[in-house]
Amino acid sequence: MNSISFKLPKEEIEKLIQKYQDYLIDPPNEHMLAFIKTPDDTTISIYKTDKVLIQGTSAHIYGASFLHKDTDQAGSDEVGTGDYFGPVCVCACIVRQNEIEYLESLGVNDSKKMDDEKIIEIGQELYERLENSLLILDDKTYNRAHERYNLNEIKARLHNQAYINLIHKGHKIPKACYVDQFEEKETYFRHLKDEKEVFHDLHFETKAESSYIAVAAASVIARWAFLKTMQELSKHYGMDFPFGSRAQVDEAGLVFVKRYGFERLKEVAKIHFKNTERIKELLNK
Repeated sequence: MNSISFKLPKEEIEKLIQKYQDYLIDPPNEHMLAFIKTPDDTTISIYKTDKVLIQGTSAHIYGASFLHKDTDQAGSDEVGTGDYFGPVCVCACIVRQNEIEYLESLGVNDSKKMDDEKIIEIGQELYERLENSLLILDDKTYNRAHERYNLNEIKARLHNQAYINLIHKGHKIPKACYVDQFEEKETYFRHLKDEKEVFHDLHFETKAESSYIAVAAASVIARWAFLKTMQELSKHYGMDFPFGSRAQVDEAGLVFVKRYGFERLKEVAKIHFKNTERIKELLNK
C-alpha cells in the first residue's frame, strides 16, 4: 500500500473536504477532523493538526492535486463535443515539475474559465513547448465515425489514442495521468475492448481540469485547436460559424445549406445533432 503525508493550510483543507464531500465517513478516532474513503478504496485522513495522510494504491494520484509542484503529471481533455459546427479536438498533455510555475504565470486554467482571446494568445506557445498529442477530428470524419459509434465511444477512442501517441513519440509517461471524466471508468474501457493498444493507467475525475494543471493545459491546447480550425472553416466557406447548438446556429446552418447544398453540411457540422432537423424545417418554410 502506498502512502503520502503532508500538511496543508486550513483553507486548503477546507477545499480538500469540499472536493471529496460525497465520500466523507465518520472519523475512526477523535484526533481526526475528517475521514474520506474513495470508490477505489483510497483513504484520506485529515487530522486536527492540519496533517493529511493518504493511503492506497492511488495515493500519489489523489495527492498530486495538492502537491502538484512536486509531481510530473499527464492529463487529457476534449473540446467541441457540444458544438454543432466544427471539429472534436482531444489533447493529452504532459506537464513536468519545472513547467508548473511557467504555466501558472501564463494563467493556465480550465479553458471554460478563460476567454478565447487569452487562449488564442497562449495556445500555440503551449502546443510548441509542452509534450502533447493533439487530435483534431474534422466533421466529415466525425460523421462517418458516428455511423458506428456514439459520442462517448468516439471520445474514449480519441483520449486513448492521444495517450498511445505520447508513448509512440517516446515521451516518458508520468505515474499520475488524469482524464476529465465523461463516463464511468468501466464503461470507458469497455468502449476500447477492440482496440489493439489501450492505455490503462488513468485516474478518472469529473472537473479534473480545475484540479490538475496537466488537464487544464490539455484543455487550453484543445480549445486553441478548435478555435483555430473554426477560423479556417470561416475563411474557407466565407461565412461565420457560431459556437454551441442554439437557435442562431440553425440560422447559420440555413445560410450554409442555401449556399452550398444540404449534402455538404456534413463537411462542417455534426449532422446527428437536432439542429439538422430544425434546419430542414427552416428550409421547408
